[in-house]
Amino acid sequence: MALPNSVPVAARWLALAALAAVVAPRRSLTLWIVYSMLVGIELGHDAPEVAMNFKVLSDAFLRLVKTIIAPLVFATLVVGIAGHADLKQVGRMGLKALVYFEVVTTFALFIGLAAINLTKAGVGISQVGVKEEQLAAVAPQTAADIILHIFPENIAKSVAEGQVLQVVIFAILFAIGLALTPERPRRVMLEICESLSEVMFKFTNVVMFFAPLGVGGALAYTVGKMGFAPLFNALQLLLTLYGALIAFAVLVLLPVALIARIPLRRFLAAAAEPVSIAFATTSSEAALPRAMEAMEGIGVPRRIVAFVMPTGYSFNLDGTTLYLSLAAVFVAQAAGVPLTFGQQLLMVFTLMLTSKGVAGVPRASLVILLATVASFNLPSWPVFIILGIDALMDMARTAVNVLGNCLASAVVARWEGEFIDDYQGPDPTETPTEQLAGSAH
Repeated sequence: MALPNSVPVAARWLALAALAAVVAPRRSLTLWIVYSMLVGIELGHDAPEVAMNFKVLSDAFLRLVKTIIAPLVFATLVVGIAGHADLKQVGRMGLKALVYFEVVTTFALFIGLAAINLTKAGVGISQVGVKEEQLAAVAPQTAADIILHIFPENIAKSVAEGQVLQVVIFAILFAIGLALTPERPRRVMLEICESLSEVMFKFTNVVMFFAPLGVGGALAYTVGKMGFAPLFNALQLLLTLYGALIAFAVLVLLPVALIARIPLRRFLAAAAEPVSIAFATTSSEAALPRAMEAMEGIGVPRRIVAFVMPTGYSFNLDGTTLYLSLAAVFVAQAAGVPLTFGQQLLMVFTLMLTSKGVAGVPRASLVILLATVASFNLPSWPVFIILGIDALMDMARTAVNVLGNCLASAVVARWEGEFIDDYQGPDPTETPTEQLAGSAH
């Protein structure tokens, strides 16, 4: 937030410059985002007329983000579905894991919806000065209209118009077709999609280097136009998210662990390090190796860890699902667009589908959110309010993603009757291949 008005303007800017001197050597994107957020707030407060011109920075960043959406969603969904075409060979374990993933993420979705509808964090933001940016409300549609709108008639048209749900449907059908093709052509196409997804992950990282400019410009414009009210709503959203994630852990993950008879102390001690890594780096991928090692260390067989963990990174994003349900409804509340419960469910269901496979990319959820709210005819400016605190939100949701996947591997192992309660660690005389083979017995 801005410094008190009693402090001279020059002194406030001098304090921000000193902060930049501290931040710059560390070269942390998150710290630069925080610094640019403070600069944008100060600029919007001290010189609102000048701040109006900085909207171009947020608009440029938004355009870059939109270029990511279709290829990222397509590639990650195809790899996430067709890449596990051997689930028939995996048998019961694969089916049980997928059922568990979808049930738990559905609980996360409903907890997120309940939390944001309870706190109404987006309600009350002044609409003065942004009315011209809002898209007109959509006329009431029949059930047939809604169903037909889901299916693409031309995938190029769907991409150009930002119809993310149509891209999702196309990607799912494409992945199913790919999974049914013979091994050689399937492997070739899958490698192409895997390469595309890897490139888009890197492309996302490059675009996110422009995030400080986008954040600064967006907040300068927002504060200059509407004052500090949106920042209080953003803080309320942040508190809502943390409260909802805690509620999810207590009301869903804890009972699941108790029902599955997972030794809580051993589990929490083992999961503490990978969860901390995820919280600090905001990347689930950074915590994956340690998480797999930690779960094996408490008695989850290696073959189960090796299947459940990577699959969970595509299908079991508990924290991300909860965050997206919060954020999407927040955008509608901030824009003053009332949504029925059915419309909220459709929107968050779309978000849940499009978020598959993006756990390893910091702030990739923001890309998905921007695409989805646009396809539901909601304005983009409330998303930039979220962007100012997204780094703090990303830390919490990523930590919950990792915690949820650690628990999932233990639950599936127990469900399969293979969880080792008195596990003492692998035999150091065995090779990794022998350990993997032995864990199947």
